Amino acid sequence: MDALDVARWQFGVTTVYHFLFVPLTIGLSVLVAVLQTIWVRTGDERYLRLTKFYGKLFLVNFAMGVVTGIVQEFQFGMNWSDYSRFVGDVFGVPLAIEALFAFFLESTFLGLWIFGWERLPQRIHLACIWIAAAGSTASAYFILAANSWMQNPVGYEVDPDTGRARLTDFGAVLTNKVTLVTFPHTIAGCFLVAGALMTAVALWHLVKHRTEAFRPALRLGAWVTLAAAAAVAITGDTQGKIMTEVQPMKMAAAEALYQTEQPAAFSVLTIGSLDGGQEVFAIKIPYLLSWLGTGDTHGRVEGINDLQTQYAAQFGPGTYNPVIPVTYWSFRLMIGLGMLAALMALIALWSQRRGRTPTSKWLARACLVLPLLPMAANIFGWIFTEMGRQPWLVFGEMLTRDGVSRSVSLTEVLTSFTTFTLLYGALALVEVRLLVRYAKAGLPTTPAPDPARVPVEV
Repeated sequence: MDALDVARWQFGVTTVYHFLFVPLTIGLSVLVAVLQTIWVRTGDERYLRLTKFYGKLFLVNFAMGVVTGIVQEFQFGMNWSDYSRFVGDVFGVPLAIEALFAFFLESTFLGLWIFGWERLPQRIHLACIWIAAAGSTASAYFILAANSWMQNPVGYEVDPDTGRARLTDFGAVLTNKVTLVTFPHTIAGCFLVAGALMTAVALWHLVKHRTEAFRPALRLGAWVTLAAAAAVAITGDTQGKIMTEVQPMKMAAAEALYQTEQPAAFSVLTIGSLDGGQEVFAIKIPYLLSWLGTGDTHGRVEGINDLQTQYAAQFGPGTYNPVIPVTYWSFRLMIGLGMLAALMALIALWSQRRGRTPTSKWLARACLVLPLLPMAANIFGWIFTEMGRQPWLVFGEMLTRDGVSRSVSLTEVLTSFTTFTLLYGALALVEVRLLVRYAKAGLPTTPAPDPARVPVEV
């Protein structure tokens, strides 16, 4: 073990931990805005109570996401200074815009929303949560643009004098084909998480306490979960075709496809050798991988061995395939857990059809699992995305081993890694405890406002 290994583990743990909060923040901000919009338009007090209830869960999660996101960005300077030095002129631009524009927009209007109850005119107050939600979505776009550049670098050139990447076309970075397919796929995953949480909490209160005011939240959350699952599947199909085009090794690793095939079969289950070097047993669906990768049932999909030979000739001697068991199983866990969440949302929706009140104890237990499934699916999706890119930090330009800080010792990285892990563990306990406490507390009371204190509508 050396500093590179620990630095990779530290960044991986920080990224996974941070992304526990991101999808819920993005998705729940919009759902809270929808609930408040329905209340403003209908005057139905149930939606006001639901807005404040889920708004509190959203705010707890938002605070945690901010803290972990800041720490994640610090690591570029701490453990990956050579990477930052090489790509800073390109990679730093979308991140700077995200911080100066999108995050500023999100945090400012979220603050107005938090403190604006009964102080701002009703419709202006409603606009604040919608603007905050738009800011969080814009923030995701700029961050994904930076990440997509690592997957498929465009709009740059390497300065021969400094050896650094130099931005030549910012529009190309923002319209990178990987960004354009990754963004809708990621946002759909965010709504899958938020919808599942809303469904689970509402269902739990219906089963345990017969709180009928949660019925609209259950319906909204379940329908959002189902729609998001469909959107994830559609955008994922498009993303797979782009991935096959720009990162063929990642697609081959996702399928443990060692030999080039035309047509190529989709692996339902593959068992490989202990070193992941070859296939031992497999269950496959003929033609499906060709369709997923190329849009043609007889399309050609490159295999790991052929791509390894090609990359060794193009980039020099070395191993250019990622860890196959990690990419293979993370890809399947991403898909399987997302589908299972959609199935549970459908069951929850069916359980309260025609005004019925669900009573099954199994449904109450399922509520504890439902929010975790799409969250885990999102995490496995990112593990696949980042591990499938290895051994590249910037595909075709910089290897991971070349981006680590040369001045940081193994002891220093271990110290920061251990400290972060312990701190994150403590913060996770606080987060879970707060979410469970507020979720179990039920809907808040909403006393009638004092007419003398209600601002005049504008």
